[in-house]
Amino acid sequence: MDYLAEVTMAILHKQMARDPEKGYAADFVQQLSDVLVEAVEKNITIISNAGGVNPLGARDAVERVAAELGMADKVRVGVMLGDDIYPQLDELIEGGEELRNLDTGAPITDIVEVVLSANVYLGAAPVVKALEMGANVVITGRVTDSGVTLAPMVYEFGWAPDDWDCIASGIVAGHIIECGLQATGGNFTDWEKVPSWVNMGCPIVEAREDGTFTVTKHAGRGGALRHRKRGKCR
Repeated sequence: MDYLAEVTMAILHKQMARDPEKGYAADFVQQLSDVLVEAVEKNITIISNAGGVNPLGARDAVERVAAELGMADKVRVGVMLGDDIYPQLDELIEGGEELRNLDTGAPITDIVEVVLSANVYLGAAPVVKALEMGANVVITGRVTDSGVTLAPMVYEFGWAPDDWDCIASGIVAGHIIECGLQATGGNFTDWEKVPSWVNMGCPIVEAREDGTFTVTKHAGRGGALRHRKRGKCR
């Protein structure tokens, strides 16, 4: 479940500045409360970057929901930390890190007074670790868009960190479905060929150990998919 855009981080930082218990995607908690019982019963693991700038706050909210649903003993929440470097900015600058703008080359010191958030992108590895430790709900802060999809593939199939073709395949799969309905006809040059724009189906990735995957959607929903063959990573 993908909730974060770059501007979202700044918005969440402003929210947390007003209320230290906020700073995560609150709608994630509501949506989770609707599906948590069934997810646990069907052994479905939920991975989300909804932690924003306050993953521990999101964890606490999820655990409260689990308790209200009578599932406190069945929900194991894993939290990924370390992406938020906002509190360390002064220390990093003093240590010689210039954090230059990729476009202009200007150092961050030129704008540091107005910086609202500062996060590094973490990858799939810490999410995989949480899965290995038995978490069935994983909450992250800023992680790569594809990381929340790649991680369960690495965990489930046992891909090595240097199995580059399979890793690349998982990254591609993640980047496809993180775009949501854009992948099922919403962003399509030949838009007039999409049979229906009503109630479009969200993309589903069915992945296999050899790195191949199929993108599909629920039957009977609007949108469109184009089929293309691709090779295996093994």
